[in-house]
Amino acid sequence: MNAFIKNQIEHFQEKNQNRGRLLVSCPDQPGIVSAISKFLFEHNANIIESSQYSTNPEGGTFFIRIEFECPNLKDKAQRMEVEFNQIAEQFSMDWNFTHVYNLKKVAIFVSKELHCLLELLWEWQSGDLMADISLVVSNHEEAREVVESLNIPFYYIPANKDIREQVEDQQLKLLKEHDIDLIILARYMQILTPKFVSANPNKIINIHHSFLPAFVGARPYERAYGRGVKLIGATSHYVTNDLDEGPIIEQDISRVDHRDNVDSLKKIGRNVERSVLARAVKWHLEDRILVHENKTIVF
Repeated sequence: MNAFIKNQIEHFQEKNQNRGRLLVSCPDQPGIVSAISKFLFEHNANIIESSQYSTNPEGGTFFIRIEFECPNLKDKAQRMEVEFNQIAEQFSMDWNFTHVYNLKKVAIFVSKELHCLLELLWEWQSGDLMADISLVVSNHEEAREVVESLNIPFYYIPANKDIREQVEDQQLKLLKEHDIDLIILARYMQILTPKFVSANPNKIINIHHSFLPAFVGARPYERAYGRGVKLIGATSHYVTNDLDEGPIIEQDISRVDHRDNVDSLKKIGRNVERSVLARAVKWHLEDRILVHENKTIVF
């Protein structure tokens, strides 16, 4: 990590040492917001941002994300979590406290196409993607030079369907050693096994084109061009065992027409992919996403 990036991270952590976030989902009922607000007030916490949503006020599920400032949060955090558990039990909450100064540790997986990786690295270098990029894993060597130039560990692990289990055992060992919080598939062109996915629930973010399910498999842009598509898009989602059918985090599109050939469609598609993936990753890092069934609530 170079000195500029290190200074940015240290400044961010110092500025946010008393900033916390609370994410809650529970059966909707009266009194939830009141109980949470009272709890934070009693700990001298000031609510900075609050967003909430209910699937149905009568028997639905309630979601809330609160960001707050609390003096001496580092010293009080453990006691606050113990005390909040009493409220959580009362309202049958699934909940999570996070502390903004604790940057999430990220692993990026990539193959030959580097546009998504480069976008993430640029956002990271510019201070717009606050994370600890702990390592990059690839089944090709193309990314090594740019990754190692930033003093990020690069691991070349050849992979194919015949050695998938051995490869994933090696990858899982690396993730455990680095205590990784989030895995980003930045155009990593290998299918993950159920073992790998189940070890990282809602911790793997993928990106792909939005032609699915119309153009499944190889050469989607060529087939889309042959059909005269008018929209190029990208989808970022959490990875589940159902291939490319996990909870969607973000999508976007760009219009195209008959003047665009296959190469220009691919270029437009890459531009959409990299921006969609970057937004999805930022929202995860900022604790803005709650997963409900096969959907996401993004605050």
